[in-house]
Order: sequence, then structure tokens, then C-alpha cells
Amino acid sequence: MRESIRFVRRGKIVEIGKVDPMTTLLDYLRLSEGSTGTKEGCGEGDCGACTVAIGRSRGGKVVYEPVNACIQLLGMVDGSEIVTVEDLADGPTLHPIQQAMVEKHGSQCGFCTPGFVMSLFALYQGTEGPVDRDEINNAIAGNLCRCTGYRPIVEAGLSVCAAPRDDKFRKTVEDMAGILDFITDERDVFIGDDQRFFAAPASIDGLAALYAQHPDAVLVAGATDVGLWITKQLRELPKIIHLGRVRGLDGIEDTGREVLIGAAATYAAVEPFMRGIDPDLGELFRRIGSKQVRARGTVVGNVANGSPIGDTPPALIVLGASMELRRGDRARVMAVEDFYIDYGKQNRAAGEFVTGMLIPKLRADQVFRCYKVTKRFDQDISSVMGAFRFTLDDQGVIQEARIAYGGMAGIPKRAKGAEAALQGAGIRDAAAWSKAFEALREDFAPMDDHRASASYRAETAHALLGKALLEAAGTPSSRTRLVGRREDYVHAAE
Repeated sequence: MRESIRFVRRGKIVEIGKVDPMTTLLDYLRLSEGSTGTKEGCGEGDCGACTVAIGRSRGGKVVYEPVNACIQLLGMVDGSEIVTVEDLADGPTLHPIQQAMVEKHGSQCGFCTPGFVMSLFALYQGTEGPVDRDEINNAIAGNLCRCTGYRPIVEAGLSVCAAPRDDKFRKTVEDMAGILDFITDERDVFIGDDQRFFAAPASIDGLAALYAQHPDAVLVAGATDVGLWITKQLRELPKIIHLGRVRGLDGIEDTGREVLIGAAATYAAVEPFMRGIDPDLGELFRRIGSKQVRARGTVVGNVANGSPIGDTPPALIVLGASMELRRGDRARVMAVEDFYIDYGKQNRAAGEFVTGMLIPKLRADQVFRCYKVTKRFDQDISSVMGAFRFTLDDQGVIQEARIAYGGMAGIPKRAKGAEAALQGAGIRDAAAWSKAFEALREDFAPMDDHRASASYRAETAHALLGKALLEAAGTPSSRTRLVGRREDYVHAAE
């Protein structure tokens, strides 16, 4: 067992033996190290002012990802390189991204500028050829600016990524990968005592044993939710177990019939596999949080936190996804929809944790659609999330309908009345549609909160069901998207 964490800063290995479980990476950088270029803005992973780049060795090279330091726990960076805005310049020479921000007038007050620079740095390192405006916009969707405006920042990103990549990080990438491999081992990390600790087991058996011994501990994968418990709810979390070092828990496998994902697999890693199941699923994943959130947040964590407005559960429910849970030496499998009992209550025993998930792929006779409705298009929490899967025979008769919503009840929930109304009906049967709309009003008594009123949610759920049916039916001349699936624009031609 190792009683310290190790990471790399400016080419040197840093080892810390005393780490409070609740210490954030931002607090370490600003208060302990004095690296104040990284700013604290919202404290909840929304504004991006605290963005840093985390480098990890993968396949003999260093992969840099943007991370919100305000909600990243210090213990979670074990085995990685931490890059902040102070580290980019090569002596007196600014990094190409910094120079482009100067030349394109991408900064006014400057508070948000370090975060933008670090998000663009991650894009710069993760791409080779020129990038387009959409890629720049996606890279900086998690960074907010209220004085400069985004046009000069986007232009800075476009200009610097149009040139060949050439900086000191590229020149030393093999050496850094070697250093990161050197500090990475397969020992369990445990810092503290039985009353207060940060732990990062290296094996699934070690995790099971530790959690059975401390069922009151908080499990953390990406901390994109738990981090807010610390910064916003001011909760005391004396025992934290991090899942990020467990061997194999970040695994992803496409078997041809389903996709298997581990509990520590991030949104960013899973997204291509979800896009392979259906374009709507890929777009849903792209709109979850920001690049910073998707680099650390996990799909299983989104399910396990039990939020009624979680983005992924409705889609996973209609796809028939299942999850494996483990407690000590015993494991069991349950459908995702059976995991939710009531608001804030999940079908999980003390000391039991989710190890992974199985997501069935669509068959040729199935049509899938999902829609996320938010106040902002990017980086916002759902007001209503709707997911739909229709199984059709050769005559267009609905053999099975699976419909689920988030934001409509205290838990993600299926609309079983609407499903029954569509069973056995033709996909273009207007009478069946009307019955489904009426049944939908009985399926839910939507909640009122600051994101949306109950009446808005009810009408939106109605509209989303109609939209899904229109698209599944291929109704001629139906234009149902501003962005997304292009095939919906060409039904009339077909």
C-alpha cells in the first residue's frame, strides 16, 4: 500500500503524503503552490476559469484533457501531469495559443482567459490538422466570457490550429510518457486513518473489500457531481474512495451485439461507442456538460447518483441497459430502470457498488430517438429529457414501444400507458398517436422547479413523443431538426 500521491509538475515528480480527502486541485494550486493563474469562478465546473490540462500516459504518448480544477479532488491526479497556464510559455516566448490570443485580441478583463487558453491547449495537443469552427466551439463550450465576446477567441483557436503543432510539450512527449509510466504502480493508495481518508484501490477486489469495511464512504469516479457537494453544499466527506485507479474499471468493449462499459469509463471515452449505436445517442453525449466535464464524468456515475434529471438514464432505460452491482464477493445484475425506487433512493444495499453496464445495440427493426431540452443548447441541465425506441415489423406495425423521460418525475421513468397505447398500431396510425398522447398525461404528474413549470414539462413531453413518432414514421416533408440527423430532412425525396 502507498500512503502518498505522485504527479508531475513542470517536469519534476511531486509526492505528497498528507492529502485531506476534500482538498481540491484548485485549492492546492492556488493556496499551496501559489499558481494563481488558474482562477476560481463559479466553483461548480460551469464557467471554465479554473481549467487546467491533465496529461496521462496512453499507448506510449501523453494525452492531455481539460479538467475543471475546482471540482477535481487532489488525490484523483495521482499518476498524471498537471499543466497550468503558467507552464505554457517556453522561457520568454509565449505558447502559440497565448500568442494567438494576443494577436486576435482575445482578452479584455482577463479573468476567463487562462481557462480559454487551457481548453484550446488541450485541443491543440489532441489534434493534428486544421480544425473547423464547430470543433473550436465544442472545445470552449465549457468556458464563459462576459466582456471579450467569443469571436476573437474562436479566431485565435482557428489560426493557431491551422499551423503545424510545434511546442515544448510535443518535443518532450516521449520523455514525459516515460516519467508518468515510472510513477504509476499497482499498489493501493490509502492516505489517512479509519476515520478520515482518501483511498484509491488498484483492483476490483481491493475496492470491494474496502467499501465493505467502510460502507459510509463516498465513491468518486469523476467528481463532477460529488465535487459540488464540497464546493456548494459544503458537506463534510471524511471518507472518499476514488475509482479511477481500479484496473479494468475504465474498460469499454463492443461485442457486436452490445457495448460493455466499466464504472470508471468517462463520457469522452464512451461517446464514440454511443454514436455507433445511434447518432442521437452520440449527440446526447456530446451535449452532456462540457469537454472538461466529459473528460472526467462517467456514464455509470450519472446513473448511480440517481438524479431525476440525469441525461443518460432515459436513453439507457429504453435501450434495455443493465448494470452489474457488487457487494463483497457477491455480484448481481439488474435492469437500469429497476435501479430507481424513489427520489434520492436507489436499489442498492450498503457497501454495494456498480462495477459496469451492458448496453444492447439496436436491431435492424428498431428505431431510436432521444432529445434533450434545455434553456441553453450547450452545457446545461435538462428541463425534459425524452428517449424512444420503436420495434417495427415489415408492415410498419409497432411490435414494442419503449418510452422514458427524465425531469418528469422524482426518478427517470417509463411512460407505460403511452407504450401500451402504441402497441400493435401502425407507426402512422393517427388514432393510436392520440391515445398515446392522452395516456402520457396520465403517466406523469410533472414537477415544478426553477428549470421548468409542470405545464411546460407536460407540453414538452407531448411534443417530443410526437416528434419521435413523426421521425420514426418518415412522414413526408417533416422538418423536425435544427441540428442533428440529416436524414430527417429528405423524407419527401424518398
